[in-house]
Amino acid sequence: MSVRNLDLLLNDISELGQGLLDIHAEYDGCTLVVPDMAALMVLNRNGQAITVSNRLADALAEHQSLREALATLGRKPVFAQTFPTGTHAMWLYYWLASQGIHPLQDVDSVVVPPPQMVAHLQAGRIDGFCVGEPWCASAVKQNQGFTLATTQAIWPDHPEKVLGCTQAFVEQYPNTARVLVMAILQASRFIEESVENRRSTAQLLSAPQYLDAPLDCIEPRLLGNYDDGLGNHWQDPHALRFFGNGEVNLPYLSDGMWFMTQFRRWGLLREDPDYLGTARRVQQLDIYRQAASAVGVPAGGEAMRSSQLIDGKVWDGSDPAGYARSFRLHAMADVSSRQALR
Repeated sequence: MSVRNLDLLLNDISELGQGLLDIHAEYDGCTLVVPDMAALMVLNRNGQAITVSNRLADALAEHQSLREALATLGRKPVFAQTFPTGTHAMWLYYWLASQGIHPLQDVDSVVVPPPQMVAHLQAGRIDGFCVGEPWCASAVKQNQGFTLATTQAIWPDHPEKVLGCTQAFVEQYPNTARVLVMAILQASRFIEESVENRRSTAQLLSAPQYLDAPLDCIEPRLLGNYDDGLGNHWQDPHALRFFGNGEVNLPYLSDGMWFMTQFRRWGLLREDPDYLGTARRVQQLDIYRQAASAVGVPAGGEAMRSSQLIDGKVWDGSDPAGYARSFRLHAMADVSSRQALR
């Protein structure tokens, strides 16, 4: 696959995505009805970050403790993420909680589109944000903030974006779903075949029709080269990955279940779902394995994996309900209280 073919594939995926993900939510009385969704594959691991303002950086240098640094603001801190149920919100909430900060009580959490994060930070409307690159690198380049934590420091080799579609699409067009996964697997493999391919991918992504961002904000972190804005530089051992011989792309059941535990933890789910049953419906392991096999990508292995997160907790999918209840900071009691008042 050439860079030109990768460009064509990105355009094709963009156009196809309009059909795959054209989800029309309809109101039936007071109920929001949305179609059942499916995750065909994982597109990448790692590579997001939490950036904070220079004012907060100075306070952290003086006080060391995040809680003490936030107190110097003299008001409730404001942190931005990209969607209340999205991965960036979950990374932000998990990280804040690991520092003893309740993300739904001690700070205000707001939604800001990724390209607008740095401008909001510069204007003082937010004190920090969690988002994917290149916006964290851009804040550093513009001297508007610094990278306080990467998401791979929260969970090394965590799942990030997925190729999603409706269940109906998979059922009606299984061959198309398989071919789409095959194409993206080949593109992912191409990106990681060489450093030069990563560089050419960064160049492609900088174009106006994609990220429309400076190359020097994209390429370094795509190569795993980090500069936090405070003079610290490192080659991240868990940098952004797209392929990893297929290990990155397998839609592990345990990965999907983890997000459900966090939805439960923060009151986005009022009760425990059927964690495993839901993951089996959403994560399209059969489609993925068939597609991977067709393009010579290893697709065996377990559907569960074990990981240790920043707070020392181990997640392996064996007891999701217990895991969701194991955290000192949570919002499950708040949900119960609201239900009791109804």
